[in-house]
Amino acid sequence: MRLQSAIFDMDGTLLDSMPMWRSRGSTLVRSHGLTPPPDLDRRVNPLNLLAGAACCKELCGLPGTPEELAEEMLSQIGDFYRTQVRPKPGLERFLSLLKMEGVWMYVATATDRPLAEAALRTAGIEGCFRGLLTIQEVGKSKRESPEIYERALRRLRSNKKDTVVFEDALYALRTAHEAGFRTAAVFDPSEPEQEELRRLADYYILSYEEMFESESLLT
Repeated sequence: MRLQSAIFDMDGTLLDSMPMWRSRGSTLVRSHGLTPPPDLDRRVNPLNLLAGAACCKELCGLPGTPEELAEEMLSQIGDFYRTQVRPKPGLERFLSLLKMEGVWMYVATATDRPLAEAALRTAGIEGCFRGLLTIQEVGKSKRESPEIYERALRRLRSNKKDTVVFEDALYALRTAHEAGFRTAAVFDPSEPEQEELRRLADYYILSYEEMFESESLLT
């Protein structure tokens, strides 16, 4: 995987944070002393924070407006990022190796900047990256446009053939692939389409720890 620069997604790629996102509905309900229905998280997961909070209110009778409940949910996510989030196993060693090799790295995430900065700081990896871009700043999601990768590429002053985009979600990796980037799929159990992810990606990373058993990945 000889490369000059790398662009990393954050949640599920750098950080072991997807379980927090996938349980945000039940976490909110339990914080009100109630027991969530078994299918609550499945129903909340595809929704944004406001719609997810409204869903929790409708199904569980939570007090407050959807806007107030969304703020509670955001606060719980922020607490996790500021106090608990950890890098994926083996990531710190991998990033250190890339940095030693002179690889410039950027983060491209759907998480708002204050939360993303807190998460990278808590995980102890914020110093590895030249910068950070968010979907909110770019104005287009990874599902609809590769703009966040293109903008990160310009800031890295690199080119696509020497840059690898690291993603755990199939839709995001497909966007980068179709835009002409080299791609590395990082396994996370939150993504069910692993076979398609493996087929589409130039590199497939089951774990950062296992990467060091294969000399060809970093040469």
